[in-house]
Amino acid sequence: MKLFTYVFFLMSVYIGTALSAPIKPLPQSVKADWKKVPLGQKLFFDPHLSADGTVSCASCHDLEKGGDDGLKYSVGVSGKKGNINAPTVYNAVFNFRQFWDGRAEDLKAQVFGPIENPVEMNMTMAQTVDKLKKDPMYVSEFARIYSDGITQENVADAIAEYEKTLITPNAPFDRYLKGKQGAISREAEEGYKLFTSKGCIICHNGVNVGGNFYNKFGIFKDANSSSLGRFNITKREEDKYVFKVPSLRNVALTAPYMHDGRARTLQEAVGIMSEHQLGRYITEDEIRKIVAFLESLTGELPKSARKN
Repeated sequence: MKLFTYVFFLMSVYIGTALSAPIKPLPQSVKADWKKVPLGQKLFFDPHLSADGTVSCASCHDLEKGGDDGLKYSVGVSGKKGNINAPTVYNAVFNFRQFWDGRAEDLKAQVFGPIENPVEMNMTMAQTVDKLKKDPMYVSEFARIYSDGITQENVADAIAEYEKTLITPNAPFDRYLKGKQGAISREAEEGYKLFTSKGCIICHNGVNVGGNFYNKFGIFKDANSSSLGRFNITKREEDKYVFKVPSLRNVALTAPYMHDGRARTLQEAVGIMSEHQLGRYITEDEIRKIVAFLESLTGELPKSARKN
């Protein structure tokens, strides 16, 4: 009965998205406070926000490598290794929640997580504020922008404002959606049709091709996940192995895949999702075409991604 209810829910989501365009092009820009963006950028790249001065936000979210770190599990202070795959920061502004388990409501709330995680940056926000107040440059910059200077809230606000700008428009598939002839290959076009007909579009839709609701990992077959996902937050039995559906924007750049980094290639990831989420067989040729479509979701890096 639970499986039937879940599948019915997913189909209702699909019908809802099918009534409009299932995937929409990324906007060319987002609204951001550009007075705060340069300050947020400095903070994003500054390793002094970590306890031992070796880890910055950019350490796990390399803006030249798809906005993640290319590792199964990220490495934090003192070489400590985490237990979940770092998601990309690119286009995160379009996600309805942040983190795999959705525990942060928005980008601003998300900032506190890595800084205060003992494995990642191992600082309290209070310690971060104290450290920044010893730097004349930061004292001056915060005073220029915020009437109350350096506070925990303002540190998170500045970093979040910068992260808003990390969007990647003009992917070949975006140009295809806008009617540009020859924007994607015939193989990618066939891959998109398969992506839709096989049911991938049920979860991966909208402007971010995902990131807009939660889903259980292992609907038709137990995915043998060691992470319990949303259950860790809600403690509800039905939330075991439920995660935020990831965006597929720039997915060709963000291997390995899944919350536990189990898939090393896109081909492997597509096969796993077909088996565990859709409960259906998929041929190697179909996988190849779907991968061609996924590769067409790689967009242009923003100017703000460059370290000043």
